[in-house]
Amino acid sequence: MRRAPDLIPAAMPRSDLPAAAPDDNEGMPRSVNWAVRLTVLAGMAVYVAEFLAGYPGLKIAAVAVAAVSMAVWALAERSEDSRRRYSAALLCSLAATTVVTALASTTPNGGTLLVLGFIAALTAGRYASLPVGWAIGLLPVVAVVAAELTKTSPGWGDVATVSGTMLGALLIGQNSRGYRIRAEQAAVLLAQAEQLRQEQARTAALDERARIAREVHDVLAHSLGALSLQIQAVRAVLTDSGDVPRAVELLDQARRMTSDGLGETRRAVHALRGEIQPLPQGLAELSASHQRRYGSPVVFEVSGEPRALSPDAGLAITRAAQEALVNTAKHAPHERVEMRLDYSAGSTSLVVINHVAAAGPGNGPDLATVNGGYGLAGMRERLLLLDGALTAGRQGSDWVVEATVPQ
Repeated sequence: MRRAPDLIPAAMPRSDLPAAAPDDNEGMPRSVNWAVRLTVLAGMAVYVAEFLAGYPGLKIAAVAVAAVSMAVWALAERSEDSRRRYSAALLCSLAATTVVTALASTTPNGGTLLVLGFIAALTAGRYASLPVGWAIGLLPVVAVVAAELTKTSPGWGDVATVSGTMLGALLIGQNSRGYRIRAEQAAVLLAQAEQLRQEQARTAALDERARIAREVHDVLAHSLGALSLQIQAVRAVLTDSGDVPRAVELLDQARRMTSDGLGETRRAVHALRGEIQPLPQGLAELSASHQRRYGSPVVFEVSGEPRALSPDAGLAITRAAQEALVNTAKHAPHERVEMRLDYSAGSTSLVVINHVAAAGPGNGPDLATVNGGYGLAGMRERLLLLDGALTAGRQGSDWVVEATVPQ
């Protein structure tokens, strides 16, 4: 069997048909909905009994078509599949109801039937697309005009009544439909906004977890790496020379390193809260601490006009300096270290230079911390997140690490 054409455009949501939910008609309970329909049917039966006198065929046809429309509407409300199946039949029955009831209302004692046409036009305006709804609303007007033109004395009053009734019902239905669609769209937008908010919160939580993980790694890799070197030195002194006073001195240094590590942990907590000290001051303290620990001369200089950096940028520069100093302690202890912080027009850069010639060929540092991790590689990733860069490599007899962040 050939499928009836769908009178509702494909772009129109199927929700434009009567919903199967109990709160059809903007919240009207199903029992009230059916009570109204039964009342209308009872009224139509009484009307047929009273006014079968003139033009009974047209009046009976109007009542019959209206009853068919109600039956089709009831079938379409049962489920989503029913709405799709009976969509074309419902719209056709509504169109037929408006036309037949409009014609019947122009007959003697038939004006009451226009109420049925009003209901049909209102329903079409609420559930059909705009072009289809207007077509259903205009059909009865055209039919009544054509019928009146065939008469010797046209009743233009009937034409005006039918036109006003049908077009008014159509406008009310279209307005109700627009309100319903806006309400549905608002509900969808609200759900999407809530979903977006949840996704943003989830992304922010993941970013914060990654930031905390980087801070934990950087603090532990730096502090524990330095402490590991000190413990190795104590072991070497005790096993090779048995120099207890020297071992005690190294243990005191290890204790100070532990205290410094706790201080660094506190600074990391402050950094996570966005509370970090000015970058030049922090790097100066870091240089002095390294010199105390390892006895390596550290020269720290600042060039350019200092300016405030974002907490993430300042922290990335500080962590890169820490990793570079730990690597110098591993590969070239007691060698001179130069650290320079440069504030240029478009960027801020830190250069750490370590003389490693005494370490022997092939023994220069690499992008790894003393505990076998990948500290400077992690710093490179941190800087890339800020659109910065990190380079490390030999320049003659020196090992140079340079970290740069944009202004």
